[in-house]
Amino acid sequence: EVQLQAFGGGLVQDGGSLRLSCVVSGITFDGHGIGWFRQAPGKEREGISCIDTGDNRTFYSDSVKGRFTISSDVHKSTVYLQMNSLKPEDTAVYYCASGPRRTVLSFQCPVSSPGYYGYWGQGTQVTVSS
Repeated sequence: EVQLQAFGGGLVQDGGSLRLSCVVSGITFDGHGIGWFRQAPGKEREGISCIDTGDNRTFYSDSVKGRFTISSDVHKSTVYLQMNSLKPEDTAVYYCASGPRRTVLSFQCPVSSPGYYGYWGQGTQVTVSS
């Protein structure tokens, strides 16, 4: 059974940093895409980043590019999201999700397609105060 547990959220001031962790069980890090999404109150779920666990290629939405960094630790079965220069508009519940193992080497995990990801963690709240 595939399970994901996201944690590390909290309250931080404008301009601050947080690191989210997503512990993944039930899959091997050999080409599954792991994505981070967020959802603010009254808004649709937004994809912000994904990583290919086979070759560590990373992808970002324009809204977080240059501020957030996704990475993985295969030995800990964990995917991280380092968030720097946080803004009040980053306030949301953050989720991690796992997609299927890619069958084509050049396939790029989709940042903004939640339907691609079949397994989801429970979410962790990030609040950025102004």
